[in-house]
Amino acid sequence: MLRMPLSTVSRKISELEAHLTTQLLVRTPRKLLLTDAGEAFVHTARRLLAELDEAERAASGEYREPIGELLVTAPIAFGKLHILPIVLDFLRAFPKVDVRLVLSDKIIDLAENHVDVAARLGRLPDSGLVGMRVGEVRWITVASPGYLAERGTPATPAALAEHSCLAFEGLHTSRSWRFTGDADGSALAINPRLGVNTADALVEAASNGLGIARMTSYQAAAALRGGQLVEILKPFVGDPIPVHLVHTGPPLVPLKLRAFLDFAAPRLRASLGALPR
Repeated sequence: MLRMPLSTVSRKISELEAHLTTQLLVRTPRKLLLTDAGEAFVHTARRLLAELDEAERAASGEYREPIGELLVTAPIAFGKLHILPIVLDFLRAFPKVDVRLVLSDKIIDLAENHVDVAARLGRLPDSGLVGMRVGEVRWITVASPGYLAERGTPATPAALAEHSCLAFEGLHTSRSWRFTGDADGSALAINPRLGVNTADALVEAASNGLGIARMTSYQAAAALRGGQLVEILKPFVGDPIPVHLVHTGPPLVPLKLRAFLDFAAPRLRASLGALPR
């Protein structure tokens, strides 16, 4: 947040362009686009700001002891179930470190948003980030014992056509599920009776016997342990989804980040290792 009127921002940019005697932005009625010179300027400015941040960290002692603020991000449901408990224990163990935990299902740019470490699910793109693998999760298919007693247990993914399905839709509507194992691995079209955009709502609906749901193993774990849900179609469970802790890496890693990685990694490996497989 710039905390200034847009008119002031526009005037400052115009003054900067006049000072540099070059155009930084292409202005259209609908949006602004960076010119080549603008992109180069932004890249250099970000590098200089990062170097200034490193200098401030060094001066404040962040490379001598774990101290300062740590910004951590994670997907919402995963962060609530697996990252928050670790953060609470970490804060008790390291009283000189403060943590900002941002839970979001959107991919946050670490460098641009000054994020120290992020929990990422899925295969990592070649982004230049440093990744530490801490485990894996899977997509599993579940239903309540009551629903299965009333409607029967499907033996194959194709049999889901005769059942009520519940879908996690997120930002985009999902109308297909993908299975592996004895199936051909192709996407299976579904027509969900209910679509929800939070994991908690999906677990609640499935636990109440509304239908069959597909969710990640960490989302279903508590309901499976409590007997509210039963896993079905185990031979067709999907490929594992890797889980990493990622950060921007060298040249210098503040001790607060190193302390968090060393603290969180074994605890995540233990908690993810206990999930349904």
